[in-house]
Amino acid sequence: MQLDRNQMDRFHETGYLMLPNLFSTDEAEVLRRAAAEVYALDREEVVREKDGVSPRTAFAAHCYHEAFRRLGRHPRLIEPVMQLLGGPVYIHQYKVNAKVAFNGDVWQWHQDYGTWSRDDLMPEARAMNIALFVDDVTEFNGPLWIIPGSHRGGVYEAGHDLDTTSYPLWTLDRATVTDLAERGGIFSAKGKAGSVLMFHGNIVHASSPNMSPWGRTVVYLSLCHVNNHIRRFKRPEWIAHRDFAPIEPLSDSCLTEPMPAMAEAVA
Repeated sequence: MQLDRNQMDRFHETGYLMLPNLFSTDEAEVLRRAAAEVYALDREEVVREKDGVSPRTAFAAHCYHEAFRRLGRHPRLIEPVMQLLGGPVYIHQYKVNAKVAFNGDVWQWHQDYGTWSRDDLMPEARAMNIALFVDDVTEFNGPLWIIPGSHRGGVYEAGHDLDTTSYPLWTLDRATVTDLAERGGIFSAKGKAGSVLMFHGNIVHASSPNMSPWGRTVVYLSLCHVNNHIRRFKRPEWIAHRDFAPIEPLSDSCLTEPMPAMAEAVA
């Protein structure tokens, strides 16, 4: 799959691109069932909310669930990123993020490359995110908020938040966010299950708590050009991956082809 010139120009200008309904309802349902299986696991990669029960994020799910392994090599996700980054990519980070009904907590304002640079020594912002909506994402269930154009300012000063988000983040202060939002506004990334959001590694983004009775799951692939791989290995491998081999995309129908049961895939 290739982006057209208008889509590429829009991405470079705003720092993000929405691709509505890129995956079918059947494909989204495969991933919905897979997410439930992953969230039920007792693994260190499955991070819980502060209540100790509700899932928050499952790291590296492509390493222990077949459906997510295939998604991590899906041409509809990999090829547009290769196009934007100008060459082969590897998976720097893989997250299956939940915002469970009533209990899904906040993600503070931050830039992902700010963390990749400070914690992992990724040389340049030649990396980005591509996110697949497994459920409908609405204004009620904690959509991602993006400040358009904020990627053009490089990496902003940030503080290391170790408490608020159940997971360490380099977060921006209120004055910086206010200044950026007054200039660029805020985009709320909403869409039907199967929609895809691409966004630059330097884009400033956050998400609010989910106070609604409707949960939502979004899968995030953080992809990096193979020549721009990380130089520091401070964080666990399941958070910042160390396999820099280029991704070889699978067939376009890989998610709906037969796959082993969960127990067989993990064994």
